[in-house]
Amino acid sequence: MITFTEARLLLLDAVQPTKVESRSLVGSVCSFAAADVTAPHEHPLFAMSAVDGYAFAFGGDEWRVIGSLAAGEVLDRDLQPGEALRIFTGAAVPNGSDTVVMQEFVRRTDDRIRHTDERLKRGGNVRQRAEQVRVGDVLVQRGERITSAHVGLLASVGVEQVPVHVRPRVAVVRTGGEFRTPGIPAEGRIFSSNEHLLEAALREEGYSLHGAPVHARDTHDELRKAFAEAMRNTELVISTGGVSVGDHDLVADVLLELGSEILFHGVRQKPGKPMLAARSGDTLILALPGNPRAVLVAWHLYVRPLLAALQGARPPMLASEALPLAEGVRWKGGRVDLRAAKVRGGRVCLTRDEGSHMLLGMVGADVLVELPTEGGELPAGAPVTVHYLSP
Repeated sequence: MITFTEARLLLLDAVQPTKVESRSLVGSVCSFAAADVTAPHEHPLFAMSAVDGYAFAFGGDEWRVIGSLAAGEVLDRDLQPGEALRIFTGAAVPNGSDTVVMQEFVRRTDDRIRHTDERLKRGGNVRQRAEQVRVGDVLVQRGERITSAHVGLLASVGVEQVPVHVRPRVAVVRTGGEFRTPGIPAEGRIFSSNEHLLEAALREEGYSLHGAPVHARDTHDELRKAFAEAMRNTELVISTGGVSVGDHDLVADVLLELGSEILFHGVRQKPGKPMLAARSGDTLILALPGNPRAVLVAWHLYVRPLLAALQGARPPMLASEALPLAEGVRWKGGRVDLRAAKVRGGRVCLTRDEGSHMLLGMVGADVLVELPTEGGELPAGAPVTVHYLSP
């Protein structure tokens, strides 16, 4: 059995990033850049007015208004000393002028203006050419996840396509014959949740399932058929259940029979100790325990980083830091204890410790707290490592 840290690193070492394709800006959201994306043009493209007002050369007391200029228009000559131009937000500031005064500070008589803005300085209210971006500036780094802010920035400098890694094709296998979905409760049966949880989690991250979740009872033939189907044309298979040491835990044997290489089986962590990782050709398999809390913890700490690494993310792990505990905590040790918590006022507020079959404490959690293998007791104010559940 390996440690929590060893398992995460071993899994990432097995990753081969997906191929690269060019996608439209909007189509690239939630994907990871396969190369640095640089600016082909400056931003702003030219000096422009930041307000509705009057453009002129700074200095003097009075100016003669020679016309008006809206956004998208340009003046066909240079502005001369003593001249002003009525100008609107986004319009190109004409040559011969360097300052714009807001219309609220202007007194106009016929074609003459004076202004009352005592704070106005040369260059005031002008967005200077290339003040934000210069040609060749790196706007998205290789391995960076593309957001809506990136899209807006790239569009503003004329980028139309972005090289990204193809999103991995993901299949889900739910094992076990104890589930009932949908319907009313039945004796000895429980409602199925794991496949719904994983599909929803994938959607939250911008992924979709490659086909419907595959269901298999704990029989050799059904499991073999389910995994063979799930591994066809996919980069990642996530399964739940069947990885412990009971008579019906057959997933490891089935994967070996299908020619898979077991990367690890068993991790010193709580919840999720029986977790298994395997590789079959270009497909990675992450076989999780059947308890929903263990599934959700593994989703955040293993699956999300794995999906990011498959797309060339750097770094792929969740953001982590040390924060002080709001209250003291005691735990047994022997395994890394992964607890849900909320962060309030910079302090970690642990939710109630729950069994691996319980999800209530995960609802609304901000972080997972990593309590070390040694076990023991920590007082309020002691620092603990937290892994953030949101980017």
